Amino acid sequence: MFEKFKRWIKEGRQQRRRDEISNILELKNAVVSINGTDYFLARAQVADVPEILQVEQQVYGATPWNESAFVQEIRRQRDRLYLVVRQNDKLLGFAGCSFDRQKNEAHITNIAVTPTYQNQGIGRYLIRKLIRKAVLIDMDKMSLEVRVSNTAAQRLYKKMGFLVKNVKKRYYFGDHEDALNMVLDLNYLKGNE
Repeated sequence: MFEKFKRWIKEGRQQRRRDEISNILELKNAVVSINGTDYFLARAQVADVPEILQVEQQVYGATPWNESAFVQEIRRQRDRLYLVVRQNDKLLGFAGCSFDRQKNEAHITNIAVTPTYQNQGIGRYLIRKLIRKAVLIDMDKMSLEVRVSNTAAQRLYKKMGFLVKNVKKRYYFGDHEDALNMVLDLNYLKGNE
């Protein structure tokens, strides 16, 4: 009887924590200023997937993820957060993150900004937004992979505090380029948010 009671209490705590995380991952649509320019920020919806794929194709050539993969990720609203940035109803960039409560780790799954809008702070803004959410739900670290050849992105990530942890050999689909696995210690940021 006592074991049932303990299990009931534990399950209740876990459900409250899941609900709390879901609330933190909620995002209200908003107009945001990035380096003095106004953009529209929203949580990605399934209807955004065709434009997300277009941005990904512009940035990476081939789309590493297909429509089905993005749809599945966007629908997982309890442990995923995908953001889109628009201007004049045109999708300019997006970023996605998964939140693993077991490992207490956030992982940036995707980020891309159309080439004509790169270097204007959109990517940095999206990453900062995901970092803030990860800190609020008490994640210990955030990780991401970046192509070894993508030195511009590596510079941005390093400026934001990410450190190279290791190399993932032949990581990328298609050309099998190596990836740097980069990690940000969020415990350092928890008192500063």
